[in-house]
Amino acid sequence: MTGSLVAATGRRRALALAALTAVSALGAGCGAHGRTEPAAHALTEAQRDTVIARSQLPGAAVVQRALDLNGHEAVRATQLDTLPK
Repeated sequence: MTGSLVAATGRRRALALAALTAVSALGAGCGAHGRTEPAAHALTEAQRDTVIARSQLPGAAVVQRALDLNGHEAVRATQLDTLPK
């Protein structure tokens, strides 16, 4: 009887070890391999807007127009800030 308990305990340990090894192997394979492009969250808002504006997505022209207007307003604000007093 003691022999069968030892054998059952040994099988449970072996099964637990095999399961742990399998989960570890699967987890290790989930990393990003050879990723060369930056992650989406690494782009600034202006960079994302520029990518959208240059795409063929619906509304891309509107985004491009907004970027153009923003650029014109920035230039105008700079000119107003540098007026002689």
